[in-house]
Amino acid sequence: MGRWKPDARGRLEQAALDLFGERGFEQTTAAQIAERAELTERTFFRHYADKREVLFGNAHEFEQVFVDALADAPEKASPIDAMATTLEAAAALFLERHEFARRRQAVIMASTELRERELIKLASLSAALAATLRRRGVRDPAAALTAEAGMAVFRVGFERWVGDSGERDLVEYVRESLAELRAVTAGE
Repeated sequence: MGRWKPDARGRLEQAALDLFGERGFEQTTAAQIAERAELTERTFFRHYADKREVLFGNAHEFEQVFVDALADAPEKASPIDAMATTLEAAAALFLERHEFARRRQAVIMASTELRERELIKLASLSAALAATLRRRGVRDPAAALTAEAGMAVFRVGFERWVGDSGERDLVEYVRESLAELRAVTAGE
Protein backbone atom coordinates (compact mmCIF):
# COMPACT_ATOMS: atom_id res chain seq x y z
CA MET A 1 0.00 0.00 0.00
CA GLY A 2 1.27 3.46 -0.88
CA ARG A 3 0.34 4.98 2.43
CA TRP A 4 2.82 7.83 2.10
CA LYS A 5 1.39 9.44 -1.01
CA PRO A 6 -0.03 12.90 -0.31
CA ASP A 7 -3.70 13.89 -0.12
CA ALA A 8 -5.13 10.76 1.46
CA ARG A 9 -8.50 12.43 2.02
CA GLY A 10 -8.77 13.55 -1.60
CA ARG A 11 -7.77 10.10 -2.85
CA LEU A 12 -10.38 8.48 -0.61
CA GLU A 13 -13.02 10.89 -1.87
CA GLN A 14 -12.14 10.16 -5.50
CA ALA A 15 -12.03 6.40 -4.94
CA ALA A 16 -15.37 6.45 -3.16
CA LEU A 17 -17.09 8.41 -5.93
CA ASP A 18 -15.64 6.07 -8.53
CA LEU A 19 -16.80 2.97 -6.67
CA PHE A 20 -20.21 4.39 -5.77
CA GLY A 21 -20.69 5.15 -9.47
CA GLU A 22 -19.54 1.70 -10.58
CA ARG A 23 -21.10 -0.51 -7.92
CA GLY A 24 -23.60 1.66 -6.10
CA PHE A 25 -23.38 3.08 -2.61
CA GLU A 26 -24.86 0.10 -0.80
CA GLN A 27 -22.55 -2.41 -2.51
CA THR A 28 -19.34 -0.48 -1.77
CA THR A 29 -17.39 -1.03 1.46
CA ALA A 30 -14.93 1.17 3.28
CA ALA A 31 -12.27 -1.49 2.69
CA GLN A 32 -12.85 -1.32 -1.06
CA ILE A 33 -12.60 2.46 -1.01
CA ALA A 34 -9.33 2.33 0.91
CA GLU A 35 -7.93 -0.31 -1.42
CA ARG A 36 -8.84 1.73 -4.53
CA ALA A 37 -7.16 4.77 -2.96
CA GLU A 38 -4.07 2.67 -2.18
CA LEU A 39 -4.54 3.22 1.53
CA THR A 40 -5.37 1.03 4.48
CA GLU A 41 -8.86 0.63 5.88
CA ARG A 42 -7.49 2.06 9.12
CA THR A 43 -6.51 5.23 7.24
CA PHE A 44 -10.03 5.42 5.83
CA PHE A 45 -11.47 5.40 9.36
CA ARG A 46 -8.98 8.05 10.49
CA HIS A 47 -10.60 10.40 7.98
CA TYR A 48 -14.22 9.23 7.97
CA ALA A 49 -16.51 7.60 10.54
CA ASP A 50 -18.25 5.64 7.78
CA LYS A 51 -18.65 5.64 4.01
CA ARG A 52 -21.51 8.17 4.09
CA GLU A 53 -19.13 10.72 5.55
CA VAL A 54 -17.16 10.76 2.30
CA LEU A 55 -20.21 12.50 0.85
CA PHE A 56 -21.26 14.49 3.94
CA GLY A 57 -18.05 14.95 5.92
CA ASN A 58 -17.82 18.68 5.21
CA ALA A 59 -21.44 19.46 6.17
CA HIS A 60 -20.47 21.45 9.25
CA GLU A 61 -17.96 23.59 7.34
CA PHE A 62 -20.51 24.08 4.56
CA GLU A 63 -23.12 25.21 7.10
CA GLN A 64 -20.61 27.56 8.72
CA VAL A 65 -19.96 29.31 5.39
CA PHE A 66 -23.69 30.02 5.07
CA VAL A 67 -24.05 31.18 8.67
CA ASP A 68 -20.94 33.40 8.56
CA ALA A 69 -21.98 34.98 5.25
CA LEU A 70 -25.46 35.71 6.59
CA ALA A 71 -24.10 37.11 9.85
CA ASP A 72 -21.71 39.35 7.87
CA ALA A 73 -24.36 40.66 5.45
CA PRO A 74 -24.92 44.42 5.69
CA GLU A 75 -27.06 45.28 8.72
CA LYS A 76 -29.48 47.37 6.70
CA ALA A 77 -30.09 44.60 4.14
CA SER A 78 -33.60 43.16 4.07
CA PRO A 79 -33.81 39.52 5.13
CA ILE A 80 -34.14 38.30 1.53
CA ASP A 81 -31.29 40.53 0.32
CA ALA A 82 -29.07 39.24 3.15
CA MET A 83 -30.02 35.72 2.10
CA ALA A 84 -29.16 36.50 -1.54
CA THR A 85 -25.69 37.64 -0.47
CA THR A 86 -25.35 34.46 1.58
CA LEU A 87 -26.34 32.18 -1.28
CA GLU A 88 -23.85 33.83 -3.62
CA ALA A 89 -21.06 33.39 -1.06
CA ALA A 90 -21.95 29.72 -0.63
CA ALA A 91 -22.13 29.17 -4.39
CA ALA A 92 -18.54 30.40 -4.65
CA LEU A 93 -17.48 27.24 -2.78
CA PHE A 94 -18.36 25.26 -5.88
CA LEU A 95 -16.06 27.00 -8.33
CA GLU A 96 -14.15 24.31 -10.21
CA ARG A 97 -16.22 21.59 -8.47
CA HIS A 98 -18.90 20.91 -11.07
CA GLU A 99 -17.83 17.38 -11.93
CA PHE A 100 -17.47 16.39 -8.28
CA ALA A 101 -20.86 17.92 -7.42
CA ARG A 102 -22.51 16.23 -10.40
CA ARG A 103 -21.12 12.82 -9.46
CA ARG A 104 -21.93 13.27 -5.76
CA GLN A 105 -25.50 14.26 -6.57
CA ALA A 106 -25.95 11.21 -8.83
CA VAL A 107 -24.83 8.92 -6.00
CA ILE A 108 -27.16 10.62 -3.52
CA MET A 109 -30.15 10.49 -5.85
CA ALA A 110 -29.63 6.76 -6.41
CA SER A 111 -29.92 5.93 -2.69
CA THR A 112 -32.92 6.42 -0.42
CA GLU A 113 -30.63 6.46 2.63
CA LEU A 114 -28.45 9.19 1.14
CA ARG A 115 -31.41 11.29 -0.05
CA GLU A 116 -32.72 11.19 3.51
CA ARG A 117 -29.32 12.24 4.84
CA GLU A 118 -29.20 15.12 2.34
CA LEU A 119 -32.63 16.32 3.46
CA ILE A 120 -31.53 16.21 7.10
CA LYS A 121 -28.43 18.24 6.19
CA LEU A 122 -30.56 20.83 4.40
CA ALA A 123 -33.06 21.02 7.28
CA SER A 124 -30.19 21.59 9.72
CA LEU A 125 -28.79 24.30 7.47
CA SER A 126 -32.19 25.98 7.23
CA ALA A 127 -32.55 25.95 11.02
CA ALA A 128 -29.07 27.47 11.42
CA LEU A 129 -29.93 30.21 8.91
CA ALA A 130 -33.23 30.96 10.65
CA ALA A 131 -31.39 31.24 13.98
CA THR A 132 -28.87 33.60 12.39
CA LEU A 133 -31.67 35.76 10.99
CA ARG A 134 -33.26 35.89 14.45
CA ARG A 135 -29.92 37.10 15.87
CA ARG A 136 -30.03 39.81 13.20
CA GLY A 137 -33.39 40.91 14.59
CA VAL A 138 -35.70 39.20 12.10
CA ARG A 139 -38.81 37.86 13.83
CA ASP A 140 -40.65 34.65 13.09
CA PRO A 141 -42.25 33.62 10.88
CA ALA A 142 -40.16 35.87 8.58
CA ALA A 143 -36.87 34.32 9.79
CA ALA A 144 -38.05 30.75 9.17
CA LEU A 145 -39.67 31.62 5.84
CA THR A 146 -36.59 33.45 4.60
CA ALA A 147 -34.31 30.57 5.59
CA GLU A 148 -36.56 27.98 3.92
CA ALA A 149 -36.93 30.12 0.80
CA GLY A 150 -33.16 30.57 0.66
CA MET A 151 -32.60 26.83 0.87
CA ALA A 152 -35.21 26.23 -1.85
CA VAL A 153 -33.51 28.79 -4.09
CA PHE A 154 -30.11 27.21 -3.48
CA ARG A 155 -31.41 23.67 -4.03
CA VAL A 156 -33.20 24.53 -7.29
CA GLY A 157 -30.17 26.44 -8.57
CA PHE A 158 -27.87 23.59 -7.57
CA GLU A 159 -30.02 20.94 -9.28
CA ARG A 160 -30.12 22.98 -12.48
CA TRP A 161 -26.35 23.52 -12.30
CA VAL A 162 -25.41 19.85 -11.81
CA GLY A 163 -27.80 18.91 -14.62
CA ASP A 164 -26.07 21.30 -17.00
CA SER A 165 -22.70 21.19 -18.74
CA GLY A 166 -20.81 23.15 -16.10
CA GLU A 167 -19.96 26.02 -18.43
CA ARG A 168 -21.85 28.44 -16.19
CA ASP A 169 -21.11 28.98 -12.50
CA LEU A 170 -23.51 27.92 -9.78
CA VAL A 171 -23.92 31.53 -8.70
CA GLU A 172 -25.65 32.29 -12.02
CA TYR A 173 -28.22 29.55 -11.40
CA VAL A 174 -28.75 30.74 -7.84
CA ARG A 175 -29.37 34.30 -9.06
CA GLU A 176 -31.84 33.04 -11.67
CA SER A 177 -33.67 30.94 -9.08
CA LEU A 178 -33.91 33.89 -6.72
CA ALA A 179 -35.22 36.09 -9.55
CA GLU A 180 -37.88 33.44 -10.26
CA LEU A 181 -38.89 33.37 -6.59
CA ARG A 182 -39.13 37.16 -6.51
CA ALA A 183 -41.26 37.12 -9.68
CA VAL A 184 -43.58 34.47 -8.22
CA THR A 185 -44.01 36.34 -4.93
CA ALA A 186 -44.59 39.61 -6.78
CA GLY A 187 -47.38 37.96 -8.74
CA GLU A 188 -45.68 38.30 -12.12
